[in-house]
Amino acid sequence: MAKGLLVTYVLWVIGGPAGLHHLYLGRDSHALLWMLTLGGGGLGWLWEFWKLPSFVAQANRAQEWKQSPREGIPPLSPIRFTAQMIVGIYFGLMALISLSSMANFYIVGLPLAVGLGVLLVAAVGNQTSDFKNTLGVAFLTSPIFYGRPIAILPISLAASITAQKHRRYKASVESETLSVRLYRLGLAYLAFTGPLAYSALCNTAATLSYVAETLGSFLSWFSFFPLLGHLMESVLLLPYRIWCLLVGDPGFNSSYFQEWEKLYEFVHSFQDEKRQLAYQVLGLSEGATNEEIHRSYRELVKVWHPDHNQHQTEEAQRHFLEIQAAYEVLSQHRKPRASRRFITRVHLSPFVEERATKMLNLGSYSSTGA
Repeated sequence: MAKGLLVTYVLWVIGGPAGLHHLYLGRDSHALLWMLTLGGGGLGWLWEFWKLPSFVAQANRAQEWKQSPREGIPPLSPIRFTAQMIVGIYFGLMALISLSSMANFYIVGLPLAVGLGVLLVAAVGNQTSDFKNTLGVAFLTSPIFYGRPIAILPISLAASITAQKHRRYKASVESETLSVRLYRLGLAYLAFTGPLAYSALCNTAATLSYVAETLGSFLSWFSFFPLLGHLMESVLLLPYRIWCLLVGDPGFNSSYFQEWEKLYEFVHSFQDEKRQLAYQVLGLSEGATNEEIHRSYRELVKVWHPDHNQHQTEEAQRHFLEIQAAYEVLSQHRKPRASRRFITRVHLSPFVEERATKMLNLGSYSSTGA
């Protein structure tokens, strides 16, 4: 049955970002790609406006290709190669967020996710690539930068080069019913979104940490391109800005704030907000002198010292950690090398000591990295 251009444009408008028009044209791989990326972040969906006539013509020639399969090698496409790189990185980042806690993740999970992302783009339209070779190269490349998120880059590059080298036209296959196609697309969609949903719903705190670490690593890749890096920082900071507008001050010791802090270490403007919160914790106005900061810190430490609050130990420890972290931020801003000598040594549980050390180390890193 011939495909109509008008129907395709209507479906493109109604469900374009979800790949509805590609499903209508029998381009299941392209439909799945749009489902998992929301139309390539919206940009790919808009760019397709001018490509739909060629997609419809290609779909109407599909029956002819089934009778006499095309031979030869498809022309090299820089756009397809770039898309393979981007989607491979995207799949790798999603795997980092949802699967990085699994054993041997950087040897098995990460190259598999990146390789499948590359292969998905390679299978768009009437082309495909060699499954074994592409995944094989992804696994062989995985030891490069082992254990670090930047490993996604060489894996995606090697897999994309291999997929382009082994590109070919798809072989003719029998037509499948819509229910079978939807069943396969549904399984593939669940395989991608299932781990993300499980991590977000059942392990929210760890997922937030993975997201912050992953985005922070992603931003660090732009260190050689300041303008592009600044743009990406502004985009990724929007969720936190919106969160602050909706709920107000998140609190210096808020778990959400601590997780986002790992990302904000790469954003210079975050240092100002961090110091403002530190001033609030110590009950000071901005621009307070070193003597005022030190005096307020000493007074609050005496008030909230865990040894002096046996009747409310947990609350005292929480306030004590906030005070220490706030003082450390302000002291490092004024005296980055000498501030730690003022921190009072107290006997806390191993868990609290580890938590305090982590907070102080985060403050040291962000002060030196800004």
